[in-house]
Amino acid sequence: MKHIFVVVLTILSLVGCTSKNNNQLVKTPDKFCIPDSLMKQIQLDTVSFQSVVSEHKLIGKISYDQDKVAKIYPMVSGNATEVRVALGDYVKKGQVLAILKSSEVAGVTNDLVSASSNLAVAEKNLAATADMYKSGIASEKEYIAAQKETEKARSELNRVKTVHAIYGSGAQSEYVVKSPISGYVVEKNINPNMQIRPDNNTNLFTISDLKTVWVLANVYESDIARIKLNQKVNVTTISYPDKVFTGNIDKIYSVLDPDSKTMKIRVQLGNEQNLLKPEMFANVLVHQVTDSTQLAIPAKAVIFDRNQYWVMVYNSKCDVQTRKIDIQSSNSTTTYIRSGVKPGEKVITNLQLLIYNALNQ
Repeated sequence: MKHIFVVVLTILSLVGCTSKNNNQLVKTPDKFCIPDSLMKQIQLDTVSFQSVVSEHKLIGKISYDQDKVAKIYPMVSGNATEVRVALGDYVKKGQVLAILKSSEVAGVTNDLVSASSNLAVAEKNLAATADMYKSGIASEKEYIAAQKETEKARSELNRVKTVHAIYGSGAQSEYVVKSPISGYVVEKNINPNMQIRPDNNTNLFTISDLKTVWVLANVYESDIARIKLNQKVNVTTISYPDKVFTGNIDKIYSVLDPDSKTMKIRVQLGNEQNLLKPEMFANVLVHQVTDSTQLAIPAKAVIFDRNQYWVMVYNSKCDVQTRKIDIQSSNSTTTYIRSGVKPGEKVITNLQLLIYNALNQ
């Protein structure tokens, strides 16, 4: 038995030596390095303490800038003989929009002719009376009366000219509808041959300067306390989901809608490219800066895998670590970290999934 035991020990020793030698022959894998072609594309961001910004999502719509809207109502009755613009057209201040045939304008035109004639007669009478007054034929009283008649005729002519100008009257019996501002025709309620009455409360046209627009959003009662003037907001639309429009809350309507039980806020946005159209649906993100600070990284740097959150910590192209993180909170752009990274460390913020897969196959 003693000899058998010695033989077994010898065999085990030989097997152990063979395994050791075999382990020495196994080739050690090469160390992972980010390829130069990929290094030119990746972006880095530094972990740092930042003020925590919470976000509140609101629903709203694009509306006209009511300070730059002109609604045009008919001042006389008549028949529409011409409509020179269509819905959506851009018009300049003073441009003719439509022409109406109106008996009221015909009356004003006749008054203008009569007033001009009366002034001409009064001026001739004044000149004749003045000559007679100098010759002693006419009395001073007659001369003064002639002056007053001339002043009265001139005043009446000025009044009729003013009415004629207010009506925008054209030739004879035409009432010319002109645009009071430059902008787009956003409403049109007139067609050729339509009968127009001044007592109708429907406007003929609405002209709006769409260089600026309003975003009106609804705030639920539970969020009212979080909404303040001048808070920064990001606005997105269905038409341009990848384009973010930024602005600030410039008005809070301190009245709740009796039906929806919501309060409205207003954001004014520049619209130089005319991308935003009235009645567009809008998503509004309101940013609220809190007093607390937290370690933060861009939200796009975070990887979710195996029910955990990860980031790729970059030290050098050949020293990249996969680091598990514990998230405190996040918003649309920033993730706030409870643990897993340290201030000053750099994380990869794009193409990090490729590197994560290469390191964790």
